[in-house]
Amino acid sequence: MSTGHILLLGAIAGATIFLGLPVGRVQGLGSSTRAALSALATGILVFLLWDVLSNAVDPIDAALHAHHWGRFSWLAALGFGGFTLGLMSLVYYSEWMKQRAGRRATTLVGPGAAALDEFEHRTWIESLSPGKQLALLIAIGIGAHNFGEGLAIGQAAAASQISLAVTLIIGFGLHNATEGFGICGPMSGEGTRPSWAFLGLMGLIGGGPTFLGTVLGQAWSSEAVSVVFFTVAAGSILYVVQELFAVNRRFDHPRVVTWLVLAGIVLGFATDFVVTAAGV
Repeated sequence: MSTGHILLLGAIAGATIFLGLPVGRVQGLGSSTRAALSALATGILVFLLWDVLSNAVDPIDAALHAHHWGRFSWLAALGFGGFTLGLMSLVYYSEWMKQRAGRRATTLVGPGAAALDEFEHRTWIESLSPGKQLALLIAIGIGAHNFGEGLAIGQAAAASQISLAVTLIIGFGLHNATEGFGICGPMSGEGTRPSWAFLGLMGLIGGGPTFLGTVLGQAWSSEAVSVVFFTVAAGSILYVVQELFAVNRRFDHPRVVTWLVLAGIVLGFATDFVVTAAGV
């Protein structure tokens, strides 16, 4: 199989994320349905958290078992640093956004506030609804995760393990198809109907890195880079998961939420088993 074919299939594996995104534009959903979609997204992301941490820990664990203490220390430090960066950068960014919103609300009180608001500079992210902001964070976390998956595809192809590369493409393609639901969960939860352009952007952010990782993986192999991207993804996904749990509690449908969180986790494992069943 040529390099062009591998890159094309890598792009297709990333593009399957678009299959679940149209759900975000469905309107007229009741409270229990919106709770179910939000909870399903939470379950999928809980699985992804386990998945990315497993991929990150594997090379660290291998170095430990081989008693390669220098490599173990180096990879463990990268893993801890990546996880901290992915988690805490979003915590601090969220706090900074809240402070900006609080200062604007304080400044724009009284006569003339509307006029002042017209000249108040707002970033694109600040103009998004809370659900869309959370969807963006999910897409970024999934994108970092999918970049690591793309590296695995590219590295398998570079090592002439074509059957392994194709199996990874099929498995990751099926797996990525569920991630579109994860991105749409917060928007469905708040009843926001995103534009097609916004959904397209989320698909590119979440799925595009699969292709980029495939390109880089074919040209250059590095366990250290994989560890960093997987742990950054894990940290960002953990932040989003805790935010979604807070959203789910506000629906006050504990049985629906719990069943659908469970369903999301099972769905994640079911798509992952496609790769495992092939002996990868």
